[in-house]
Amino acid sequence: MPASTVLILASIGILSLSFQWLAWRVRVPAILFLLAGGILVGPVLGYLNPDEVFGDLLFPMVSLAVAIILFEGSLTLRFEEIRGHSKMARNLIPIGSIVTGIIGTLAARWVLDISWAVAMLFGAISIVTGPTVIAPLLRSVRPSAKIANILRWEGIIIDPVGALLAVLVFEGIVSWGQGNVFGHSLYIFGKTLLIGFALGALAGYLNGLALRKHLIPHYLHNAGTLTFMLGVYAFSNEMAHESGLLTVTVMGIWMANMKQVSVDSILEFKESLSVLLISALFIILAARVEFAAIADLGWGLAVVLAVLMLIARPLSVFLSAIGTDLNWREKLFLSWIAPRGIVAAAVSALFAFQLQKLGYESAAALVPMVFVLIIATVTLQSLTARPVARLLNVTEPAEYGFLILGANQVARMIGQALRKHEVPVTLADTNWENVRQARMDNLKVYFGNPISEHASSHLDLTGIGNLLVISPYKHMNSLATYHFLDWFGDNSVFSLAEGDQDQKARHQTAEKIQMTRGLFDGVSYAKLASLASQGYSIKTTQLSEEFKYTDFLDTYQGQALVLFVFDSKNRIKPVRSMDNLKPDDDWILISLVPPQNHKERKDKENRAVAEPSARGKEPSAEDSIPES
Repeated sequence: MPASTVLILASIGILSLSFQWLAWRVRVPAILFLLAGGILVGPVLGYLNPDEVFGDLLFPMVSLAVAIILFEGSLTLRFEEIRGHSKMARNLIPIGSIVTGIIGTLAARWVLDISWAVAMLFGAISIVTGPTVIAPLLRSVRPSAKIANILRWEGIIIDPVGALLAVLVFEGIVSWGQGNVFGHSLYIFGKTLLIGFALGALAGYLNGLALRKHLIPHYLHNAGTLTFMLGVYAFSNEMAHESGLLTVTVMGIWMANMKQVSVDSILEFKESLSVLLISALFIILAARVEFAAIADLGWGLAVVLAVLMLIARPLSVFLSAIGTDLNWREKLFLSWIAPRGIVAAAVSALFAFQLQKLGYESAAALVPMVFVLIIATVTLQSLTARPVARLLNVTEPAEYGFLILGANQVARMIGQALRKHEVPVTLADTNWENVRQARMDNLKVYFGNPISEHASSHLDLTGIGNLLVISPYKHMNSLATYHFLDWFGDNSVFSLAEGDQDQKARHQTAEKIQMTRGLFDGVSYAKLASLASQGYSIKTTQLSEEFKYTDFLDTYQGQALVLFVFDSKNRIKPVRSMDNLKPDDDWILISLVPPQNHKERKDKENRAVAEPSARGKEPSAEDSIPES
């Protein structure tokens, strides 16, 4: 008995969530499981036939999904961020796009003997990588900060730029076929560009203006922007054939660069769409892949893939690296990492369908070509990136830094103290005022939920291997603790006591989270915030044979709270309990100390170090971290 349409649709949702969870558990890009799952339920088992299930709605649905993907990607394209990145990251966009596009086009045309139109479109699509496949790979490999930043920003920027290039190539192909007269074809192409840029800029300005002037309620910002974008996309297509993708890309870029318009909440709204819409889209598109179409391409397809991975990418990297300070090992690693992602899959399916309607018979080869490219790059590079990075010695030496959940006064004080000792620190908070203050203190900060999908693509965890929860948001604290227990491990997640020990058993936090609590002698966030408001400050103390830990305790009369210690091997450790703390004489203490009489403390310290100082030994020092 064949499955009902309702059961098939529900199955797609369940499979999407299951593959996303599996990818999260094994820390590889979800696209790998989504593509494999789509092929399994499609051509292998024959359970899902997208053309039968969705009928004429299939490609309109794909078209709208691609518009959402491109719009979200373009919202991350800020001009000041492009200017602020290294020369290598900037070079890879134009040079890499040109080199990869040309080589991909020539390889597809000469090796597979497809039409120039389809070959050029394949070359344009093949340049796209994307943060959805780069971010999980970087978290697993942990390359050096320089390499991680280059790959991360290449993925963010090349996503909308590559899609835009593919749209322009497609529009050129379509306009060229509108008539036999060159002038007419040029007119159609110019019209498409004019409408795309003009309507996109106008729509971006109007939507940004509505957000900035609060013309629509806050709870409708996300849904309203999405609905308006889809309406603009459809209207643009009515004005000029297939100009909608260009329009929404320009609209997103305009909003991203419009002053006093925050798009962070809109980007976070993409999370639920990613789990359902985007994941389902991958399964549906992969289910349409035909093994016969791949087999018809023969070994020539393997040659094209080899050319792109072993010639086009290395040539792009080495040309882009001219004049930079990258060494040969870093260049080789960058040459190997270029997985293709969701935009390539969705755009190829959409454009192949449109070209087939225009009479390009070889357009049927576009989808299997792109899907095999995605599967090959994601699989090979996900499995080999870590050993290659170790072989080339380009991995981060140690992930001893801290991601601090919270950018409040206490978190900023701790962040400044750790940064003074060159410990990598990133603060994350959803409170804009806290984030603003952290930026004024010159601290690295992420504005948003650190466990969101937006964070998975944009939160830089290079050098970060620990989570420190210093936040009053109990619900977010628990979610972040669960999330990073799997990323960092049980011994690298630390949180404060909740301060509600008398609550009933049914309200107690899960045992897994309780294991992480009890930091800083069991104080709560409220207690730390109270101490900070009373004038407590964070100070660094170097212990020695002349100024031992007992002297430190006597100096502050037991009122100091030791937060971190640097041991004899210069390893930093958060302190759970001062009763169990037995530091050696060469350790360094980072402590929260009361606003005692400064002269009285100095007199005690001077008496303790007077004799060794007379013998020429260096006295101990205590450096104050100014209060935020």
